[in-house]
Amino acid sequence: MKLAVLGAGSWGTALAVHFAGAGHEVTLWARRPGLAEELRRERRNAEFLPDIEIPASVTLTAELTDTVTAEAVLVVVPSHGFRQVVRDFLRRLPEGGGPRVVISAAKGIETDTLARMSEVTFEEAVAADREVRYAVLSGPNFAAELAAGAPTVAVIASEDEELATELRETLSTGTFRLYSSTDVVGVELGAASKNVIAIAAGVVVGLELGHNTVAALMTRGLHEITRLGLAYGGRSRTLAGLAGMGDLVLTCTGPLSRNRTLGVRLASGETLEEISGGTHMVAEGVRNSLAIARLAERRGVEMPITEQMVKVLYHGKSVRRVVRELMTRELRAEAEL
Repeated sequence: MKLAVLGAGSWGTALAVHFAGAGHEVTLWARRPGLAEELRRERRNAEFLPDIEIPASVTLTAELTDTVTAEAVLVVVPSHGFRQVVRDFLRRLPEGGGPRVVISAAKGIETDTLARMSEVTFEEAVAADREVRYAVLSGPNFAAELAAGAPTVAVIASEDEELATELRETLSTGTFRLYSSTDVVGVELGAASKNVIAIAAGVVVGLELGHNTVAALMTRGLHEITRLGLAYGGRSRTLAGLAGMGDLVLTCTGPLSRNRTLGVRLASGETLEEISGGTHMVAEGVRNSLAIARLAERRGVEMPITEQMVKVLYHGKSVRRVVRELMTRELRAEAEL
């Protein structure tokens, strides 16, 4: 398949490397011309994935026009930049070229509009008068491990079941196994919500509160994610699967998790400004916390962990006070959703 990957961060680079190694024709687009030139020269992404060589078969570019002939385009940029990249890409497509497959690999919600990436894509497709077939790729995946060839599993979801099946069959490899789904809502909300819970897990780790606390936080966090997903039409089985529980487990326990790491550093006394100022890496949970809390408020969904993380991130609340308040909430039956 002829693929374009829009976004040359760690996950975009890893997907480009992996799919090129599997025999697909891949073009990797970097937003910054200087980065594209460096990748062409060094065949290595020193900033985001320094230990992985980029095969010569991957075409590197900073020009979106170089990607318009791709059969499928993976958009692998942070959620706050997703709309602009999709808009710019769609407006470069020639008229009358038929529907284009757009696969989101972003794990977030647009903060201002509270739109999921599927909604953003369709809004921009209408505005550009272009036809799009949409899918979302998500799951418990660290970029470095996929690029290194470690066995990895993910979900590819589309409301078009035929497209989900086609992408599952075409993009699965011996080390990257895909399961198909039609639950776009559940996959997208699970991916965005777990980032916020992962920051809280990092706080627990940083405070050295023990494995009991981490396990409890993850379990109750999954309850929150499930409540939100169901309120917006997602399915509980999706949120108990790879795009929900699977991704939550990885992000809350894996040392490569940016969101968990941010939580650990918050627990050590660093401020959000100090942490964010020293890296180009994006911890999606910071912006997601606001969006997820607002989505929950819209539907009257109770998400106490998420609400407390908003207070820590944006209102300077003490992390120790957060733990104390969560532990002294009203007692109830576990099964309540």
